Amino acid sequence: MPRNLNALIDIIIIHLAALLLVVVLFVYNFYIGAAALMVWLATLFFGYERCQYRSEEFAHYCHTVISNVNDASNYAIDNLPLIIVLVDKSGRLQWFNKELEKHIKPVPEYGMSVTQGEDAFWPELDLDNIWGHNGETVFIHDNVHFKVKYRPIATKEDTCGLMGLYILDDSPYQILKRIHANSRSVLMYIQIDNYNDVLNGLNDAEKNRLIFEANKLIDEWIIHLDGYMRRISNDMYIAIIERRNLNVAIEEKFLILDKVHNLFNTTSKLPVTLSMGISVADKQNYIELGQQAQAMLDLALSRGGDQAAIMMGNQTSFFGGKTKALEKQNRVKARVMASNIKALMQTSDEIFIMGHHNEDFDALGAAMGIARMAKSLEKPVHIILSDMNEGIGKIIEMLSTREEYTDLFISEDQLLNITAQNPVLFVVDTSVPHITAAPDMLNRIEQIVVIDHHRRSENYIKNTKITYLETATSSTSELVTELLMYFSEDLRLTRIEAIALYSGILVDTKNFAVQVGVRTFEAAAYLRRWGADLVAIRQLFRTDFDTEVAEAKAKANATMLANGLIITKCPDTMPNIQVVAAQVADSMLRIENVRVSIVVFQLKPNTVGISARSSGEINVQVIMEHFNGGGHQNVAGTQITDIALDDVYNQVLEFTQNFIEEYDQNESDITEGH
Repeated sequence: MPRNLNALIDIIIIHLAALLLVVVLFVYNFYIGAAALMVWLATLFFGYERCQYRSEEFAHYCHTVISNVNDASNYAIDNLPLIIVLVDKSGRLQWFNKELEKHIKPVPEYGMSVTQGEDAFWPELDLDNIWGHNGETVFIHDNVHFKVKYRPIATKEDTCGLMGLYILDDSPYQILKRIHANSRSVLMYIQIDNYNDVLNGLNDAEKNRLIFEANKLIDEWIIHLDGYMRRISNDMYIAIIERRNLNVAIEEKFLILDKVHNLFNTTSKLPVTLSMGISVADKQNYIELGQQAQAMLDLALSRGGDQAAIMMGNQTSFFGGKTKALEKQNRVKARVMASNIKALMQTSDEIFIMGHHNEDFDALGAAMGIARMAKSLEKPVHIILSDMNEGIGKIIEMLSTREEYTDLFISEDQLLNITAQNPVLFVVDTSVPHITAAPDMLNRIEQIVVIDHHRRSENYIKNTKITYLETATSSTSELVTELLMYFSEDLRLTRIEAIALYSGILVDTKNFAVQVGVRTFEAAAYLRRWGADLVAIRQLFRTDFDTEVAEAKAKANATMLANGLIITKCPDTMPNIQVVAAQVADSMLRIENVRVSIVVFQLKPNTVGISARSSGEINVQVIMEHFNGGGHQNVAGTQITDIALDDVYNQVLEFTQNFIEEYDQNESDITEGH
């Protein structure tokens, strides 16, 4: 033992020094030296005996302590108020302490299955996901939250032959965490979308009754959610509820939206809808919470209203959005936007315009209209085209033969060196960054203007200089046509520009059959006055024989369901398959009793496209958003990669049927007064 070894060395050194003194005494006096030697021998014998005794005592002490520590540690581990389990890779129990017996039945035995198999007592624990790693996780079994810290344990055969699981009942903390989360504040902005339009033409008694009924209905809903509400203007309310009661509203799918719509349908010529911006308190202060709720209300309104937009954490959710957006009765906003756009163009030194990838007639027509505005101000202008635009090939070919449009169209490759000091970028017919013709341009140009008629999705172009988004409008070409009316009295459209804009309106309205209002026909009449030739437009829409055959095959393979859904698929790839799918979806919508038409097609070897159309009753944009797509209430689509066409077809069919069934059920409940 090191401690006894040190004592022995000390004794030897002392006795050697004493022996030296004895020798010195022998030199001076023999008798005194002999006596000193006897004393030295006695002390040497006594020291030796003491060392022996201490060594034996220390050895006994060590043996006793180690034995007691082992017994104590084994007892402590076995009775520790923490579950300790060793499992092998097959999920079998190799060792456990007694604490495990308190939490499972029957009594655990070695070799029992922990996580895998029908007899596993903790099947919720994903052992495969944690094997070989250090960390912690939480799983729930029989409404009990278990917190697990896991560590790999080396064996003779494998560096990770076992996993040590240290498990604690974490239910009290998780319950407290849930109570805290459910008690978080939720701020709601509630707005009646078309308050003035609904009250227009009603007498004072009818107006008061509508206002009273609206207040009563919204107030009853907030009371139902145990919340507090104040009316802050004629058409605006602010309310505060708890997170737990927001869950109730979500489970009810914001039935208040349908109730308000149904209430006003019986009392007014126009349906009245609500829009809500909702923000859940997390780490932000109340200033940020209010700004977030206002941003959600703006988002709901930009998507056409009649819906609730909720920001929870960093995720946005939408509920409602079933009602068709109503056309505004005046063009005040169009006139203001035209003035703002003109002022912005005048301060710029170069103008770029782009639509969505794989442009259609609406995107091209709108771009041509913006280009005419720029040319009227004698500003250099370019339209950026994507590398895939077969659908507009005929009109591009027509424009390429005219000297005026020689340098108008450019590709993204030609934009490497932009010399303009103050350029402006116009994005038309889309507000989604990643589907634009040249997404990189959004980061290279600071001044961006978005003009679109689609409902805004969660992912949209931010930090725009001007955003002109009208979901009630038939097309972006219609919006741009109205801007042209107010842009300048000296502006003159060419015949081919009028044809491009008219074609955009014609395509998105399905020959003036869908999403058409008074302003749509006024815009068409304006374009007709500038030379929009219907004969030339019909030439643009003529198709070749292969396209007709592909469309006929798709229609022949269509499946018509009793709920008003008709769906088909185009497994063959061809250069203009996207145009074929759109035309098939449009034509199937004209079949009697069809409410939704969907075409699933093979766009590329690893990409499946979906083209969806609605008669106006069902919102296909919401359906396509489920598949990370978007569009308009009546026209929407998406593209899905790395999934087989048949699998996409089955997923779309199942989800759309459930969506229509839920919609019909909600309508039935409203009609019956539930």
